[in-house]
Amino acid sequence: MPESIPADSVGLVKPSTIHIDTPLQLDCGKTLPSYDLVYETYGSLNENGSNAVLICHALSGDHHAAGFHTMEDRKPGWWDTAIGPGKAIDTNHFYVVCLNNLGGCKGSTGPNTINPETGELYGPDFPIVTVPDWVRSQAMLAARLGIQQWAAVIGGSLGGMQALQWSISLPERVRHAIVIAAAPKLSAQNIAFNEVARTAIKSDPDFHDGYYIKHNTLPRQGLGLARMLGHITYLSDEAMGEKFGRELRNGAIQYGYDVEFQIESYLRYQSTSFVERFDANTYLLMTKALDYFDPAQAFNDDLVATVANIQAKSLIISFTSDWRFSPERSKEIVNAMLAAGKSVCYAEIEAHQGHDAFLMPIPRYLEIFGTYMQQIAAEGVK
Repeated sequence: MPESIPADSVGLVKPSTIHIDTPLQLDCGKTLPSYDLVYETYGSLNENGSNAVLICHALSGDHHAAGFHTMEDRKPGWWDTAIGPGKAIDTNHFYVVCLNNLGGCKGSTGPNTINPETGELYGPDFPIVTVPDWVRSQAMLAARLGIQQWAAVIGGSLGGMQALQWSISLPERVRHAIVIAAAPKLSAQNIAFNEVARTAIKSDPDFHDGYYIKHNTLPRQGLGLARMLGHITYLSDEAMGEKFGRELRNGAIQYGYDVEFQIESYLRYQSTSFVERFDANTYLLMTKALDYFDPAQAFNDDLVATVANIQAKSLIISFTSDWRFSPERSKEIVNAMLAAGKSVCYAEIEAHQGHDAFLMPIPRYLEIFGTYMQQIAAEGVK
């Protein structure tokens, strides 16, 4: 917890909730008659709303991207390294909006909220949502906030996919798209990782087909295993070796099946802390949204045709040690944009942290990111 608020922090922030009564037709064929979205904002919206930036979160993220909710918070929002006065996303210039996506578990309508038709929690009955569904709901939020066009839509990983989808689905409403550590669709290996994680959750005896709340329990073991698997894929071998190596927890081998290596202890800690703050049904939903993301499918699998109507200028960033969304996947997007005659910049950052590098305060990464954002700010109000 901070003894005082750092000068480059957005400070103490409070989330807001917006209720939207306009029905949302989902890709799965179902309709949400109404829904709530929880969001946070940082900075001030200018008179004509042209300095607004949308931050899209990754799989286990939420609306709390920067600052602190209380002085007792153990740490700030998940992207505090990038958002704040003088930071890459400078709140002296931009009005930053970050929301908890539909299907999330941090206040927006999702599995752990009440289904108005039954008066009970949605649970596993909450419909499958997709990245295009999220974009449509985010557009409704933007309209309610008086934002007709985003100066930039920004995200890493699954958030980067949302930024790309925004520029494809609503090209006139995005001036810049910043896509970080993402891909135009998942590889078979990535889908396989997600399926193993879902199987771990669904195989937990406490899962009860997703109705675990009715049984007054949680699938802690299954969700914990899913988190451990996911966390391994977010780090590189080098990062793990540098941080833990083969260091023993108690200094000597015990010749047993309990925790012996520090990496085992770390993964168990990540598992235990995650299951107390995240919902298992939401985890299933988010991984499915990842699996289904494939905007080129609607264009006969032609990625060049997919990006042909994009109006936004784009910045694509990848990291050398990211083996889950490798630089080659980012280059697929870049090459398609170049072939379609679009304005695109690309940066491949030398980094050993793996996929999680997009969350890290890596100087070269933040320098490039910040310089691009400064150029957006220099465009002035439209």
